Amino acid sequence: MLHAVIMAGGSGTRFWPLSRRLSPKQFLTLGRKRSLIQSVYDRCHPMIASERFWVVTNQQLTSTTQEHLPRIPVSQIIAEPCGRNTAPCIGLAALLIEAADPEATMVVMPADHVIQDYQKFQNAIAMAEEALENSPEELILFGIPPVSPETGYGYIEVSKSDSQQLHQVVGFREKPDLETAKSYVEQGRFLWNSGIFVWRASTILSAIRTHQPEIGRYLDELRSHIGTEQWNEALQKTFPLMPSVSIDYAVLEHEMKLSVVEAKFDWDDVGSWEAMSRLNPQDEAGNTSIGRTCVVDSNDCIIHSSGEQVVTLLGMENCIVVHTLDATLVADRSDQNAIRELVKRLEEQGYDRVL
Repeated sequence: MLHAVIMAGGSGTRFWPLSRRLSPKQFLTLGRKRSLIQSVYDRCHPMIASERFWVVTNQQLTSTTQEHLPRIPVSQIIAEPCGRNTAPCIGLAALLIEAADPEATMVVMPADHVIQDYQKFQNAIAMAEEALENSPEELILFGIPPVSPETGYGYIEVSKSDSQQLHQVVGFREKPDLETAKSYVEQGRFLWNSGIFVWRASTILSAIRTHQPEIGRYLDELRSHIGTEQWNEALQKTFPLMPSVSIDYAVLEHEMKLSVVEAKFDWDDVGSWEAMSRLNPQDEAGNTSIGRTCVVDSNDCIIHSSGEQVVTLLGMENCIVVHTLDATLVADRSDQNAIRELVKRLEEQGYDRVL
């Protein structure tokens, strides 16, 4: 049976001040009707029944996760004691899924991506499932055909096959500089690494044990406590001991049985405020406005207002203005990574109440 795993432990720092520690990016609507995490559920259901959904999040976010996803069994909202990146996260989910369904296949997805064509997404999952029927030990990734030379994404090099959508993985490339990214786009054999995966729970656990024996050992220690009164205590003790490492670096870059589905659906990883202009309409001057706003003689700005406050712009260019009830951000649109540094500075100066 196919199970869905939603990874929802991120903080979404670059979406401050809308994103906060107790309400990070995955719970935001960003001008849409449903939150990002609800949209992940929507595009997989009813292909995957609610009782086969699993969410891995942190302890502080379990109640909010339950509020956003009330149809998922509470027992399948997994609370990490601390952040340990995606390899321990996926390993933990696979451990619990395999215990419930030894033959399970799992589709693993971040909670904060936007995919609008649900049918094409489901078709890609079905293609991955079919590939696993022929090669059960395969690990399957979803790659996105690049439409621009993005420097913020990882790339997958593929060997084009007779199939138009399923290819063998040649290698991985970390976030490149602009010239390298341009060459990747021109060559036509590189895909963006979407961070979406399909594989058997037993297969990924075996791969973790092979390539990350320390994580594998701790997961095997936890196995005996599944379904017992000692589970929470064992998880609190064992999970923080695991190395903090991504599944790509820990396992995928060392595996030989890797395939990639060349995804035909639209995809946005919603990494920063810049995504607002991709996901929402602009006025004639290129401004994207959400909430109560008034914009005059301004170009290429992103404006977001929460509540009743009216945010006005006059004679501004290429900026981000975000207003919430207790904090306001005014930033240069071309330097959004600096928002992380701003959040760090706020923490250093004791402004925890707005974080």
